[in-house]
Amino acid sequence: MAGDPILLTTNPGRYKAFFYCNSVAFVASLVAIILVQNKLLLKTHVLEAAMVLDLFGLIGAYAAGSCRDVSTSIYAMALAGGVLVYVVIHVVFFTLDHTDTITPQEIEMVEKRRKRLLLFAVLAATVTYQAGLTPPGGFRLHDDESGGFQAGDPVLLNNFPRRYTAYFYCNSVSFMLSIALIILLVNPHLYRPAIRSYALAICTAVGMFGLMGAYAAGSTQHLKTSIYIFALVVVVLFVIAALFLLFLNKNRNTSSQPKPENGEDDKKTTYAKQKYLMLLGILVASVTYQAGLDPPGGAWQHSSEWYDAGNPVMHDNRRPRYLAFFYSNSTSFVASIVVIIILLLEWKDKTKRSLTLRVLSTTIVLDLLALLVAYAAGSSRGWKTSVYVVALIIAVLAYIAIHVILAFLCSHPDDSSQHPENPPPI
Repeated sequence: MAGDPILLTTNPGRYKAFFYCNSVAFVASLVAIILVQNKLLLKTHVLEAAMVLDLFGLIGAYAAGSCRDVSTSIYAMALAGGVLVYVVIHVVFFTLDHTDTITPQEIEMVEKRRKRLLLFAVLAATVTYQAGLTPPGGFRLHDDESGGFQAGDPVLLNNFPRRYTAYFYCNSVSFMLSIALIILLVNPHLYRPAIRSYALAICTAVGMFGLMGAYAAGSTQHLKTSIYIFALVVVVLFVIAALFLLFLNKNRNTSSQPKPENGEDDKKTTYAKQKYLMLLGILVASVTYQAGLDPPGGAWQHSSEWYDAGNPVMHDNRRPRYLAFFYSNSTSFVASIVVIIILLLEWKDKTKRSLTLRVLSTTIVLDLLALLVAYAAGSSRGWKTSVYVVALIIAVLAYIAIHVILAFLCSHPDDSSQHPENPPPI
C-alpha cells in the first residue's frame, strides 16, 4: 500500500534486520540518557554496556540498510573489525618501547585530546549514517521493465556503478572508523595508549579523507568536477600557508614588545580556542557534507535526452546558481576538513601554536563566508532573494559594529582616567 517502505516489499528480511537493529540502537540511546542521570549507576559499567550495544546496533542497521546484497553488508561490517585490529596492533608495538608510567600532565593532555576526538567521531558517525542510508540521487521508485533494477535501488548505482562504489566505501570507512573510535574512547585503558601512540589520530585523519572521497564521488557525476574538489584542498592549504607567513611576519615586527605571561591561563585559553575551532569546523563540515550529497532542488528520478537520472535538478535548470552553490559549499567543506586535521596536530612550541590558532581562526571566518554564499545561492531561485540574504548579512554586521563602537565609546572615559603604567585591578 502507499506509504509502506519499499524495502519491506522488495527485501523483507533485509528490512527487518535494518529496522530492529536501528530500533535497538535508538532504545539503547534513550536508556543511556536515563542512566547517565543516576550517579549510582555511573559507578558501574552499565552505561558502557548500553553504549556498546547502541553502537553495534548502528553497525548492523548500517550494514543492512545501506546496500542490497549480503557480501557488501559483510564487507561493511568487516571494516569496523579491521579498524579495531589495527588500533590494537598499533598500541601493542607502541607499548613495547614505552614502559614508563604516564604523568598527571600527560593524563590531562590525553583527556583533552579525547574530548576533541570524541566530538568528531560522534558527528561524523551521524552524518555518514544518514548519508549511507539515503545516498545521493535518491532511490528508484518503480521496477525496471527490463529487470535491470528494482524499486528501492540507488539511482546512482544503476547509472554510475563505479562512482557509487567509490562513494559507498569511502562513506562506510568513515562511518566504521567513527564507531570504532567511540567504542575505544569509552575505556581509559584502551584510549590512553591509543591516543599517546597517535593511533586514534591516524584513524581520525583517515576518516576525514574518507569523507572527502565520499563527497567528491557522491556530490557530482563528472570526473572533472571531482578532480576540482581535490584541487580545492591545494588551494585551501595555499591560503593557510599565506596566512601563516603573514602572521609570522607581523609577529616578528611586534616581538620586541614584552608581553606578560601566565602559563596556566595561556593553557586554558589555548585549549578553549582549539575546542571552539574544532566545534565550528565539525559543524560546518557536517552541514556542507549533507548539502553536497543532497543538493537543493533534489535529483532527477528518470533519464531523458536532456538529463540523466540522479543528476541535480538545479544543475540543468539554473546552472550558474547551482555552480555558485556547489563550489561555495565545496570550498567550505574542504576548508573545514583541513582545519580539523591541523587541530589534531600537537604544537609544543608556544609561538607556532599561537600563530596556528590565529591562522585557523581566519580560515574559519573565510569558511563561514563561503557557507553564507552557498546558502544565498541554494536557498532561493531568484537573484533578488539572494541579494536580500546578502543585505541581511550586512545589516547584522552593521548592528554588531554599531554595538561594539558604542561599547568602546562608553568605556573609553574610564580607561583614559587610568594611568597607562598603573592598569586597573582585575
